[in-house]
Amino acid sequence: MTGSPPRPEAGLDSLADRNPRVPPEQLVAELVPPPRFADVRFSTYVPSPEHPSQAEAVAGMSGFGDAVVRQDSARKGLFRRRSAPSGPPGIYLDGGFGVGKTHLLSSLYHQVVTEGGRKAAYGTFVEYTNLVGALGFLPAVDALAPHHLVCIDEFELDDPGDTVLMSRLMRELVDRGVKLAATSNTLPGALGEGRFAAQDFQREIQALAGQFAVQRVDGEDYRHRGLPAAPAPLPDEEVRRVAAGRGGATFDTFARVLAHLAEVHPSRYGAMVGSTSAVCLQGVSTVSDQMVGLRLVVLADRLYDRDIPVVASGVPFDAVFTEELLGGGYRKKYLRAVSRLSALARDGAALAG
Repeated sequence: MTGSPPRPEAGLDSLADRNPRVPPEQLVAELVPPPRFADVRFSTYVPSPEHPSQAEAVAGMSGFGDAVVRQDSARKGLFRRRSAPSGPPGIYLDGGFGVGKTHLLSSLYHQVVTEGGRKAAYGTFVEYTNLVGALGFLPAVDALAPHHLVCIDEFELDDPGDTVLMSRLMRELVDRGVKLAATSNTLPGALGEGRFAAQDFQREIQALAGQFAVQRVDGEDYRHRGLPAAPAPLPDEEVRRVAAGRGGATFDTFARVLAHLAEVHPSRYGAMVGSTSAVCLQGVSTVSDQMVGLRLVVLADRLYDRDIPVVASGVPFDAVFTEELLGGGYRKKYLRAVSRLSALARDGAALAG
């Protein structure tokens, strides 16, 4: 891709014109569950009777939250160092896409913070690595150490550097008495599998695995239960009509948004889409470049977190990544993005209704 694609139309707000600046300290303050999960609780999670592991996950996570609150209550006193946990200092939800892992992790956060009056941080794996990049390693540890619980959503290691970084970060936090909770589509002992020479980093990977008790969550992707994989794309003129008639909507070509994502640090994607009521995209096309695809994955996550509908023309979102990308080491990330973009596109199609 050479140069910057032109704006599709003057007079409409453009996502590609936004380049927000986020102070590093704001990154810490914003480590909370996304708006989509602001009101979820364990009581609002409905386990499937066909998958008993879902009810077991609710019991395991809520019990872990009780332990976080009780442990802190039992160690009051000035200058008292937090006692070392008797078992693994973390809990790890392993399951497929759309089985409710983020719902359960957010519920744990709310149990500890809202009901237990304790301090917790909540972010995706990439948000924590971005935090370290913005603050530096030791300042990031110092910023997270006062929390009783650190929740890590979408725990996926993409390269050896991230393996070492996250292993160090979690060891530092555990040494300071911080409890950990994480979700992923990969068992902790298999993190990094198929992506890099995992055997060369087995010690770091096993160190990560040793921090967690694993709780399996089975089930089908709730975003696709009884629904088509992706709605049919809309005509270009319909996308433009929705953008012009909806306050707070943005209107761009897909190519221009992809080019803009390369100019904005992924830690700022959330701020970039934060005030948007709908993202309207003309000419969605299939992505074949790995770096472009991974940036689109992060954008999809931030849009889904905020429940922002996507109104689009071009190819359907279940065809947005090439078979080569879907068959590679980042397959799970791309499949999650397809699932989430398809769900948001159904919301967008309803707006066009």
